Amino acid sequence: MRLQSQGRLPGRDPVAIVDIGSNSVRLVIFEGVTRAPTLFFNEKLLAGLGRSLVDTGKLNDDGVDAALQSFSRFRALADQAGATDVHVIATAAAREAENGEEFIAEAQKRLGTEIRVLSGREEAYYAALAVKAHFYKPVGIAGDLGGGSLELVRVNGDHPEQGITLPLGGLRLSDVTDGDPQKAAAVAARELQRAPFLKEAAGTDFFAVGGTWRNLARLHMSTIDYPLSVLHEYAIDAQDPATIAFLKTVATGDLDRFDGIDDVSKNRRALLPYGAAVLLEIIAAMKPKRVMTSGVGVREGYLFSLLDDEDRDDDPLLVGARELAILRARSVKHAEELANWTDAAFAAFKLEETEDERRLRRATCLIADLGWRAHPDYRGMQSMNVIAYSSLTAIGHDGRAFLALANFYRYNGVKDDGWSADLLKLMNERLVHRARTLGLLMRVLYVLSASMPGVLPRLTIGSDDDGTIEIAIPAALSALHGTRPANRLAKLSKYLDRPMRLVVN
Repeated sequence: MRLQSQGRLPGRDPVAIVDIGSNSVRLVIFEGVTRAPTLFFNEKLLAGLGRSLVDTGKLNDDGVDAALQSFSRFRALADQAGATDVHVIATAAAREAENGEEFIAEAQKRLGTEIRVLSGREEAYYAALAVKAHFYKPVGIAGDLGGGSLELVRVNGDHPEQGITLPLGGLRLSDVTDGDPQKAAAVAARELQRAPFLKEAAGTDFFAVGGTWRNLARLHMSTIDYPLSVLHEYAIDAQDPATIAFLKTVATGDLDRFDGIDDVSKNRRALLPYGAAVLLEIIAAMKPKRVMTSGVGVREGYLFSLLDDEDRDDDPLLVGARELAILRARSVKHAEELANWTDAAFAAFKLEETEDERRLRRATCLIADLGWRAHPDYRGMQSMNVIAYSSLTAIGHDGRAFLALANFYRYNGVKDDGWSADLLKLMNERLVHRARTLGLLMRVLYVLSASMPGVLPRLTIGSDDDGTIEIAIPAALSALHGTRPANRLAKLSKYLDRPMRLVVN
């Protein structure tokens, strides 16, 4: 008998996207076209197609040879993965080079499919669409820095506004400044004058898209010894003098002074000073509140555009959490019942929630059973690590910490054993309190339900005349009452400093 792997979601056909950029060419295969896409396979080559484009007007010969060789492999990999569709997009270098059409024609033969050469505005649009799709209600400017160009577009609401493309890519800046990154600031300042909407977005966020800026964020993380090495939604205070000092140092090109430079691939280091120089000028022109690092870009924006309108409106955090429950929990129905039941519980506890806090709580419940196959002594720690470093999107780092720690507390209680110290640094007191409350509550509910559906909808929660919180078990399920759930409820009662009891009606 042939066993079918249970590690993938049923009914999903992989889809491949080949992204032909000025610096890199990349194959990304996604598990399917979904609101919460998961990477199935990913391969990148830093071909440097746009190197010397300013001087010669043509794509780099070595880069062309390397890219074309990789395309045959990309196609074979896509076929091997069972991708039903292969989408190929090309950006600045291919559309601007004199030999761009010739290169695209040969690339189409190697890849066996039509290539869509994006205009600058289309490139900006898809980058902004990725930000909209993978951040929670983003407001500000999305900036996609590639090897040949910088695309800027305003993000606010359902539809990104019309963007602009500027010749500020790292490879291009290296060419026009003769390899002197300190000259890049003047070039960037001049070009950014063509984007007056930057000033109009003052005080909002700047969403930094592209590999150069991701590696700049990685270096910043190392510099400040940041406790969570997840790049997506890594937030940098744009107005902090320390941020400006960091960027100015990187822009000098003297990278060896950074202890964390080894965390950045050697192939990416040469463009970091140009990325820092451009970001400094954007901060000066826009005065954003934060620089938000994006782990997604044009590829993810293009994938999002393939979704039906109805699916686009779904919350990717909750979709992704539910899919994890399908893959890892004992019962996805129980996970959904848990999320619904805690709605009533938090109301009974009089814990008011913002819209974002509510979605974090519900997502926590959906993934609360991911660790059940682990050794009992390490379920809390494993769940915490898996969740903190998961591929969930549209969630800030404080939200990641909330999901991870609430599930840690669900297994370990709220005793402080040092394992959770780093994540606690990312949360304010309000979120910590809610994470501990939810974790202690889940400890009660799991031993009442055996982690299986059907029980929680029959439990009720409310308060009597003296303010005591009561969790009521129907008489038909009275055998579920016992010392263990009562003791766990007593710990929740002590933590919230509110009288609670478990009763049978």
